[in-house]
Amino acid sequence: MALLSSPETSQEVPLPPEIRAKASVGPVKTPRILRWLDFFLSETLRNAPPEELVRHRVLVAAACFMLVLAMLYLVSTLFSPYSPLPGIAGVLYLAILVAARKARTLVVPAVIMLVTLTIGFLGGIFANKTNLEGGVHATNMLLPAFAVYLLGPRRALPFVLFLVVVMDVVHPLYVLRHADSTDPAFSLARFWVRHVMAGIGFLGIWGISALHSTARDAAHHSLERALQKLRASELKLSSIIESTDDIVVALDPEGRLLVANSATERFHRLMVGKELELGQTLFRYSKPERIQLWRSRLALVREGQRLRYEEPYEARGSRIVLDISLHPIFGETGRTVGVTLFARDITQRKEAETRLGEMHRTLVDVSRQTGMAEVATGVLHNVGNTLNSVNISTTLVTDRLRRSRVTGLAKAVGLLRDNLPELPTFLTSDSQGKQLPPYLIAVSDELVEEREGMLKEMQALAQSVEHIKSIVSMQQKHARSAGAVEQVDVPQLIDEALRLHAVSFERLAIRIVRDYANVPLIFVDRHKLLQILINLLSNARHALVDSEQEDKCLRIHVERSDDGERLRIDVTDNGVGIAPENVARLFTQGFTTKKTGHGFGLHISALAAEEMKGKLSCNSPGPGQGATFTLELPVKGETA
Repeated sequence: MALLSSPETSQEVPLPPEIRAKASVGPVKTPRILRWLDFFLSETLRNAPPEELVRHRVLVAAACFMLVLAMLYLVSTLFSPYSPLPGIAGVLYLAILVAARKARTLVVPAVIMLVTLTIGFLGGIFANKTNLEGGVHATNMLLPAFAVYLLGPRRALPFVLFLVVVMDVVHPLYVLRHADSTDPAFSLARFWVRHVMAGIGFLGIWGISALHSTARDAAHHSLERALQKLRASELKLSSIIESTDDIVVALDPEGRLLVANSATERFHRLMVGKELELGQTLFRYSKPERIQLWRSRLALVREGQRLRYEEPYEARGSRIVLDISLHPIFGETGRTVGVTLFARDITQRKEAETRLGEMHRTLVDVSRQTGMAEVATGVLHNVGNTLNSVNISTTLVTDRLRRSRVTGLAKAVGLLRDNLPELPTFLTSDSQGKQLPPYLIAVSDELVEEREGMLKEMQALAQSVEHIKSIVSMQQKHARSAGAVEQVDVPQLIDEALRLHAVSFERLAIRIVRDYANVPLIFVDRHKLLQILINLLSNARHALVDSEQEDKCLRIHVERSDDGERLRIDVTDNGVGIAPENVARLFTQGFTTKKTGHGFGLHISALAAEEMKGKLSCNSPGPGQGATFTLELPVKGETA
């Protein structure tokens, strides 16, 4: 894993061009033409929100364009009778640019622009003696739309009403007073109707523009609300991810980094000595063999598999062991769109297990030297089995947290990322997007439920500790007496033994089949029987783990013998099996078929069975065909 690889002994894997380009791009550079327009804006106007800044730039661009036209028209007057209007218009357009440079709002420059355009409009229709209907030209309809765009519907209304009065009243009266009514081409009725329609057109354009402006503002407010919800959701999501000290990483299907929490960044700095970069592959600084191993694992996850494994890493003279989980993220089509990685530092737990093993071996040696090897090995082995159950119980708490909460949140991250280009629409319109904020709220409720579950698991842990005390106490009593006998429900005791292995069975996908007949309660040493059952289940688990069976099955059968005198317990697995020459030696002290075994478990279990007037035996068809361990106990002193 690149986050944990040493840079001194690794090689760098180059990023894909598109990711490298994204990582190297700095702030977006403003186009030159926009920088020219921004030059005429005050600092306040330049720092306006994007939608307002566009309006400011449009005003400046319009002023510059009209100024150029005025100057060209002024130059053309050199070859025709002089007119002061182009010069006056040019001065007004310059005034707009000066006002925009100093203004804190757009109102003053916009008013100057509209007044200038209105003066030009009035000058055009009143000064033209030959074309009396120039005021109804379609281009004049741009004035109301431009006014609404610059000032908004309410502030633009006085300009529009003024234009309507001019078109429907003032200009017709002016024409009636000065027009040549004897001109056969002139029709007063048509003239009046066109001007009235032009006035109505001004109002219509204002209304349509106002409607557009209102709709745009409503859409903007809706977008702002959606963005606020998005920011709140992202804050909640980030808070949850950042609340853990575990490594939490989201990757794309190619293994490139998309999201990482602060714990990941700290770990990367510790192990590599460099800052973590989004877009980099996890094995950017890894050795080639580790890169190849990671790619094979990533390929399995892309196919929909979940992986969990432990892996050691060396960094700066220290050894760290991580418990790593890889989970696929599925899109709407069922295709894998990403991968989540969770890793927990279990170095201290591994060191504790090592110390426990060393203590176990040391105590066995000491016990043998003092002549108490038989008692000591029994105590240590039984305590060791139960301590494994204690370790499993503590692991269960972390597994529940990792499985139920963080994985769901990672999927929520995947949904947000998949719909990032259209996130507001996704949160407000998409069926899944609408459910995302309520889901984040539900996470808090789930935490409460998880707390209750952990309290229950702690109670189970306390029971396991009590069981350890009982084992030691019973072994001490056994040195002086035969041990206490009590009435025991055998199927119930088997279920208790199974519960001590439940987490490991579930993690290893071992299927448990219970086949309990209706058997009576028997009087037996409860703790001795429990230790025998725990040892048999532990051996079956190891046999299944070492086998290549896809369907790993553990079957427990309880029945009463045909003569009714004995109770029979069969523990059958379809694991690695036992060679015929080893079956007879299984219960000999020190004999084991496991590389890390001590050969005490089955020996002590056989002795305990004999002490309870019972018998422990084994049968196996051969290697690769599983095995069956049978415990027979007398049914004496039974009660109905």
